[in-house]
This record gives sequence, C-alpha cells and structure tokens, in this order.
Amino acid sequence: MDTQMITAEKPLMAQARPRKPAPFLPMSRAEMNALGWDACDIVLVTGDAYVDHPSFGMAIIGRLLEAQGFRVGIIAQPDWHSAEPFKALGKPRVFFGVTGGNMDSMVNRYTADRRIRSDDAYTAGGEGGKRPDRCTIVYAQRCREAFKDTPIVLGGIEASLRRIAHYDYWSDKVRRSVLADAKADLLLYGNAERAVVEVVHRLAAGEAPRELDDIRGVALFRKVPDGYAELHADDLESADEGASRQKGLTVIRLPALEQVEQDKEAYARASRVLHRESNPGNARPLVQRHGDRDLWLNPPPIPLTTEEMDAVYDLPYARAPHPSYGDARIPAWEMIKFSVTIMRGCFGGCTFCSITEHEGRIIQNRSEGSILREIERIRDKTPGFTGVISDIGGPTANMYRMACKDPKVEAACRRPSCVFPEICPNLNTSHDDLIRLYRKVRETKGIKKVMVASGVRYDLAVESPEYIKELVTHHVGGYLKIAPEHTERGPLDKMMKPGIGAYNKFKRMFDEAAERAGKKYYLIPYFIAAHPGTTDEDMMNLALWLKKNRYRADQVQTFLPSPMATATAMYHTGVNPLRGVRHGGSDKVEAIKGLRQRRLHKAFLRYHDPDNWPLLREALIEMGRRDLIGSQPHQLVPAHQPPGTGKAAGTRRPMRPGGKTQRFTTKGLRVMK
Repeated sequence: MDTQMITAEKPLMAQARPRKPAPFLPMSRAEMNALGWDACDIVLVTGDAYVDHPSFGMAIIGRLLEAQGFRVGIIAQPDWHSAEPFKALGKPRVFFGVTGGNMDSMVNRYTADRRIRSDDAYTAGGEGGKRPDRCTIVYAQRCREAFKDTPIVLGGIEASLRRIAHYDYWSDKVRRSVLADAKADLLLYGNAERAVVEVVHRLAAGEAPRELDDIRGVALFRKVPDGYAELHADDLESADEGASRQKGLTVIRLPALEQVEQDKEAYARASRVLHRESNPGNARPLVQRHGDRDLWLNPPPIPLTTEEMDAVYDLPYARAPHPSYGDARIPAWEMIKFSVTIMRGCFGGCTFCSITEHEGRIIQNRSEGSILREIERIRDKTPGFTGVISDIGGPTANMYRMACKDPKVEAACRRPSCVFPEICPNLNTSHDDLIRLYRKVRETKGIKKVMVASGVRYDLAVESPEYIKELVTHHVGGYLKIAPEHTERGPLDKMMKPGIGAYNKFKRMFDEAAERAGKKYYLIPYFIAAHPGTTDEDMMNLALWLKKNRYRADQVQTFLPSPMATATAMYHTGVNPLRGVRHGGSDKVEAIKGLRQRRLHKAFLRYHDPDNWPLLREALIEMGRRDLIGSQPHQLVPAHQPPGTGKAAGTRRPMRPGGKTQRFTTKGLRVMK
C-alpha cells in the first residue's frame, strides 16, 4: 500500500471510558438536567425518529460515543425552518454529528417515478414530511446558524453515497459533494465507528477538523500534500484510468466536478475508479477538484473484527423508541424489533444496490455468543415478544463468516464482485457456521421459531444442499422472497447478477426440500423494470417467463437511480463503467429514461392487470409481436378489453423536476450561501 500517511488503526474500544449509561440519550434539557448534565459533548441530529436500538445508525453512534466517556444528546427530526430547534440541547462542546437517517432522504421521500410518498417508516405514526429533502444539507446549515464555531461532522448513508460529485435523479443533474453544500467540516463515509471514535478523541483534545486528514473513511477539503504523486484518472484520452501502481505516496485524481458535469464519459470514469478503489487492503486516496478546492477522500475504513462487532452490539441500548413518542407506532421499529443482525457487508456487488458502496464487500461478523445474548435480551425485555425471531441475517441472509480463503489475495483483489460472473474459486462458500448458528438459536429457551424472511443469495445457497434443507425445514413460513431480478442475460450482466439458471436450480432444491419436509412453501421472486441495459424485448421475454411459470406480481419495482451506484452511472451517462472508460473506447448502455417506456417495462411485469393491456397491445404491435395478443396459453394479453379497465395507459405523467405538480420540501427555504 502507498497510504503510509494514514493512521494506524487502534482497537475500537481502546480509549473507552465506561460511565453509567443514560436510560435513553437525552432529547431535551429536562432529560439533561435529570442526568446532571450542564452541556452535551456531542449532539447528534438525525432525520429519523430516535429508536435506541442497533438497527438505527444514530443509536449505534450515540451509544458508542457514550462508551468513550462523552455526553451525547439527540435531536431527532427537528423543525428545519429555523435554527431554534437546533439549539434545544445547547452548544455541544466537541461537535455536531449530522445524518439523514437510515435511508437517503430523497429515496425515502420519493418513488421511482418521482412521486411523493405519503408515509415514512422511520417517523412516529408513519407520517410523511417530517424531514426536508436532502436533509443532511439542511440540518448541517441550521447547526451552523445555531452555533457557528462548532465543528460539524456528516455521516450516515446519505452523506456516504454523496461524498463525491454525483448524479442526483430527482433534480436530473450532477451535484457537488454533499460536504460542500452542507458547509460541514468533515464527512465520514461507510460504517464509521472507527473514524468517529478517532475524530471525537482528537477534537476533544484540541485538534482542528482540518488536522484529521489521516483518518480512514474521512473526506474533507484540503490541498494535495507535498510528497504525493498524482495519478491522473481525469485524463480520458488515456486507457490507464489512474490504475498504474508506483512506489511512494500516491493519490488518484478523479475527473473534476466541472468535468463530470459536462462530460458523461468523465462521470463514468469517476464512478469506475471510485468503485475500483474500495478495498481497504489496497485502496489509495482520491482527490476531486470542486471549483478552487480539492475534495480529498482517504481510503475506506478497516472492517471491524468480530470482537469489535460484538462490542458495538453489546452496548446498553434501551431497545425501544424514546418515551417522548408515547404509544405512536414507528413502522421501521415494528418491522425490526424482533429481528437480529448477524453480519455486515456484501460481496455481491449488484450495480443497482448501495450496500457495497456503504458497508463494503468484506463481511464483518458477530460471534455466536453475542447473537445469542441479543436474542435473550429480545426474549426478556421486548414487550409483545411471542417467541418468534422475525428475521436473522443482514444485508444478505447467508454470507455469515464467508471470506476469501487467502487474506493476501483478499487484500490485493480489485474485483467488484466475488460471485460475478462466476463464484470466485478463492471464496469460501461454506454455510456450516451459519447452520450451526441457526441450530443454537433454535435451542435457546423461549424461542419457538426463527424466520429468514428475505435476502437469501441463491447462487451461494445452491453450493450447500444442507443449508437449503435447514432453511426450508426450520426457517421459512409459507413463502420466501428471492430476487433473481431478471431472466435475460443483457440486463443481468449490467446488474452483475447470476443467470436465471441459478434461480431455477435453487427453486428445484427448495421445492424438493419442502416436499421432503412435508411443507407447502413457495418462492416469491422479485424483478426490476427499466434497469439500464434492458430492452423492450427483454421485458417481453420476462413477462412470458412469468406467465409460463404462473407468477403474478402484486408489487413491482422500477429501477431507481440511487446516488453513486454503478447502475446510476449507466443511467446518467449511457456508458458501462464495468469496462474501461475513455473517449472513443467506452462500452455503451441503453438507459430507459422516457416515462412511457419506464411505464411499459413496469406493465410487462404486471401483464395480468387489465389496466395495462392497452399499453402492452400497442407495444407488442410496434414490436411486430401481434402473435402474443389473444387468449391462447402462449399469448401474453387478450385482444378484448373488459369495460371500465385500461386506465393505466392514460395515467397522467408526473411532472419533471421544477414542474407545477412536484415540489421538493426544501424549495424556497432560506439556506446559507
């Protein structure tokens, strides 16, 4: 590695100073007074309701900082129209920590068709509109208004996925790093436990934010230091893409903000290089020009060890929403309160997904003991528990303790996926540890059933017939959701997903295991419409496959270009960043942007809905496939139209950003310049 100036990693809890934990991190002055506090060291501002549980990012960070000996307060979903609510807990002694919450605020608020959602699962009562759009920016600016000299540190998935210049689907333009718009001091990306512990101790010791430029997982504005050689990934006439290795200190210069705004191939190049430099074992610093300043990104954080993961999940969470919410139902809490996270990360690398960009592709595992202790806490302390663990897993259900067989190979690897186009021979795909864990959980006193609700990576599962047997016999209830995403090779290659053959093999093994167990269980497959690289014919073939297999999807998902995902780069640029990007040598990708075509692709997934038939008939005629219109089993839609149906074809189009029918809630607010 040529990252010698990055600090060595300390054990996560090396500087911990245990103190009596607060029942809940305080959200009011009255709670602070009850704890005997005159001030908070850190105030965390979040776009979610405050639930003190390790499935909620602010609870993890808050309890971790508390374990380091600091006084931590929470401001959850403040009224952002003035700075006053941001003064509620007084001036923090060390810093403000700001996050949009567990989801990007724009993904949370708007559908794939840019329509406003009426609800918010992370808000008391499920009420929508309790956070502004791009709330990381708005909250940070209000914190600056409240106490202008207090350092502001950004974190969470919204900041993580917007850490460089990025395409924003909702405004249909490239936006600069969220760090610039928020006017914050530091941005911590990825799972930030290591970074935030280092940051808080050094800020508390008197260092300035600009001096924290040697911490992994940190982004800040700084000049390239003397002694660094720059590798120019911004030279799109070169095929090298800044990938050459050389001795000494090096930094890779990404195409600048102004360059990626104007040149889509430059944007695709930046995306490709960012994803290539994502392995903590070999990643190098990145720098990207924003106007007259350089945005500097240190290499990603080192994954937590099992002992460190255990320490995070063993912190004294109240495991409940803050009492101020009373009896109000928080849907996200209701969904996860009886579930258990056993690992982090994903090495699948699906291009439409943000897990790898945020959590990394190296799996971080908890120990069996830590997991069993949490299950006992659920059993003993969570009201309403009936003995059923609703889900056990993580970003995927079955990557627990999977890793590269050789740590040296892992540290040198630059592949974006360990399972595409085929499972890497260096990957340990054994499910033995997971099977053993399942059995121990089932044996825990008071546990009647342990569910695996979704997230099974079927291309890995077929490597272990014993796992499928265990899953079907003990951990499925009626149906299991699975995500083949498509049947056709074209879009699947752009998604970096396995072929439908792997799904078919899993289904055969699943059905056989269910029959042997005397169960009637069903797979519920998920598919994506309008993903980059998908043709109308691809969707037609998928619809024919669905009909042949007698699947009728009630809910379907249309591709949503989330910030920084590889598929989003394909959507915006029409270029494939999975291959080399340079002027005159880039691989082109067809992006489905027109509203009619996006609606058509979605209609193919719901071929059985009469409201979609006029649109499908029209498309089939244009495609020269009249033979698929009729009432025969091999035909897709009937020729007749039942009275009172066919409304989908005339659905009014949502307006583009800036149109009269769509407003973003931050529009018209006074923001700091």
